[in-house]
This record gives sequence, C-alpha cells and structure tokens, in this order.
Amino acid sequence: MNLFKNKDSSRKIGPKLGENYKILKNEFKPRLYEDQINFDRMRMYRLNRIKEQLLQNDIGACILFDPINIRYATDTRNMSMYTMHIISRYVFIPAQGPVILFEYPKSEHLVQDVCTIDEIRNCIIWDFFSNGKNVYSKALKWAASIDDLMKNYVSENKNLAIDVLDPAGISALKDNYKYKLYNAQEYLETARSIKCEDELICIEASVRNAERGIMQMHEKLDANMTEEELWSYLHKANIETGGEWFDTRLLSSGPRTNPWLQECSNRIIQKNELVAFDTDMIGTYGYCTDVSRTFVEGHKLNDDQKKLHELAYENIMHNEQLIKPGVSFKEFAENAWRLPENCFDNHYPCQVHGVGLCDEWPFVGYPENNYTDYTQADFSGVFEENMTICVESYIGEVGGREGVKLENQYIVKKNGLKLLSTIPLNLI
Repeated sequence: MNLFKNKDSSRKIGPKLGENYKILKNEFKPRLYEDQINFDRMRMYRLNRIKEQLLQNDIGACILFDPINIRYATDTRNMSMYTMHIISRYVFIPAQGPVILFEYPKSEHLVQDVCTIDEIRNCIIWDFFSNGKNVYSKALKWAASIDDLMKNYVSENKNLAIDVLDPAGISALKDNYKYKLYNAQEYLETARSIKCEDELICIEASVRNAERGIMQMHEKLDANMTEEELWSYLHKANIETGGEWFDTRLLSSGPRTNPWLQECSNRIIQKNELVAFDTDMIGTYGYCTDVSRTFVEGHKLNDDQKKLHELAYENIMHNEQLIKPGVSFKEFAENAWRLPENCFDNHYPCQVHGVGLCDEWPFVGYPENNYTDYTQADFSGVFEENMTICVESYIGEVGGREGVKLENQYIVKKNGLKLLSTIPLNLI
C-alpha cells in the first residue's frame, strides 16, 4: 500500500550520513553488516507501518515524544536519554501528509536529508526545567501549534494519538480544543512488532556484537573482581561497535542472584559462585540484544547449581518448540513449561516478550498467576512471522541461595523459530 501521494510520492531517498560534508569513505570504519542493509528502505517501511496503523484505526495524526518511537518513525536521534525526561523533541505524523520533526534548538543539522522527514521546525519546550512558572503558558502555545497542524493536514478528523505527554500538555489540548486523544503506544507497538528484512539484519548485528562482550565476560570471570568490573566488558563491547545504552544493568553474583532483578554492584565475586546477567543492550543500529546467561566462577557447577541450570535449560527448550506463526498467546501459555511449585513465586514477570529497538509487545505472562491471569492480562494475540521475540526463564527457589537466569532471542519464521543467540545456554 502506497501511503504517499502528491509531494510525498516523489520523496527523495536521502544520502548516507556524511555525504553532504564530503567526508572520505575511508575515514569511517564500516559497522557489522552495514553493506547488507538498505537503510532508506528500512526507514520507509517503518514509517509506512505507523501510517497504516493510523489509517486502520481512523486516527488523523499522531505526535510522538518517546525517543524510541521517534527513532522508529524517522530513524533520527538526538540526546535520547535527555529527551526521555525533558520534553524537547517530538514529531508530528499525519495519516496522510508530511512528517514534521520538531527538533531541539540548534540541532537541525543532525537530521537534514533524512528521507522520512518533510520539514524540520524548532520545538516548543514547556517543561519546568526550561520555563519555571511559565510552563502552562508555553504548553498553550504548543497546543495552538498542534491545532494549526491538524487544521492544515488532517481536515475534519479530530482523533489524535499521543504516546507520552505531561499533565500541562494534556490540559492545554483538552481545555482549549475538541480533539479526542488516543494512546499512540498501542499503534506504535503493533507497527514495531513485525520486522522487515533490513531490521532483522540490524538485530543480528546487534546480537553478534553483544556476544563478543558476553564471551569476554566469560573469559574474564574470576574471583575477587566486582560485578561492576565484569559488566564493564559488555558495556565496552557495545559502545565500540556503535551501540547506545542499556535498559538495565542486571548482573548479580552468589546470593544476589536470588531473587532476580538485582543490578550489578560493587560486590566482590567469590569462588564457585553463580554469576547471572541479562544484556538488555540497545546495540548496533539502535536495536536491542536481550539474552541472558548464567556462568559460574571456576566454570564448574556444584550439584545444587547444576539442578537449577538444568531446570532453566529445560524451560527454554520446551517453550521454544511451542512457538510458530498462528499460535495464540493463550495456546502458548496453556502448554508452556510448568515451573516447580517452590520456584513459582520467584518467576520472571513474563515467559515471552517481543524485542526490537527495545523490549516490545507482545508480553506473554503466566496464566496461573493472579497478577497475570486470563482475566487481567491480554492473551488474545498470536505469534506472527518476522516477530523478534525472547523466551525467558528464571529458576530460583523461594528462600534459596542462588538462582539461574537464561534467555534466548529468536526470529519467528514460517515453520518455527530461528535462533539468534549463538552462545550455548549451557556454557558455564
């Protein structure tokens, strides 16, 4: 479906970064698989996915503030962590019409010639950090500018979707204009869930680079080093291959592996202790690598550690066999591996989740848990071809000393799963 008409139909595919600055090719070290990726084709695929969602749901336009959503829609970024908490960058995307990026002041040069963007304007910033007591008056100015955009590019459709917005912005819109506001996150998560071939290559590059860091961690693991020192090998591998940040720093040792979800600390790793970690790494090309392994200092499990590791391994192996296109989340959850009763209250929050630019929809929980049973969680979706997903396992007895965390990353293919994680689950 071609969503671009009139001016948009002749949209020029922009140059690669650096072409306008006459930078010699040999001044840049190519990133992994760079020559296999058609970046502009990927950019237009992602933008089209969003516009298709807007049309299908009768949404006139969306406004995106979340830097990950902006990255997906436009393939541009600027101070991503900063703009997660300071409202200083957003993009206006009508269902049919030009894409307008409102950029942080003095930053227009960062996003010139990107094929997804028709116009760049200075953003209107109304957060307290920048405006003090003038927050609401600036928010009113922003709301008026959005009203102008809707009148010019959306016609009579009053349905507007926004992903993240503070109370001042919401009030400015709702108090002065008659737009019906929708949560854009639903449409963005749905769009992001199905990857094109170029995205899949980006993801594989991120995984390969992450595995360099994982193997360095395996080689360097030794008693008397801290958890943070061990984690630094993964961080270095990410940064030096074009990666960006980590959603978490989940690495723990010994008794800190149970219960799970403890981030790395200055604790000194002791002899023969388990060391468990989850990468949660926003890596090469902005795509996430989300795999988990559990090693042991000295690389030899004792009997108790071996039992935990074998259960987690069995958990992953069983569940991965259940997933193929057309299988519903409910069907999967009903047939999934059952955790030992003495481990259930320590279970990981989900069994399967999507992954792309970060952890993404879907989120498939445990039906027998009152927190995520069929009445409270959404099990209505189905696995689809070219989803990228992670299968999770955490095994740790309630009150036990240690726990094991394992996780693999996959592509959902026509006949089942393609494993992206090449480091064996049983590497210790």
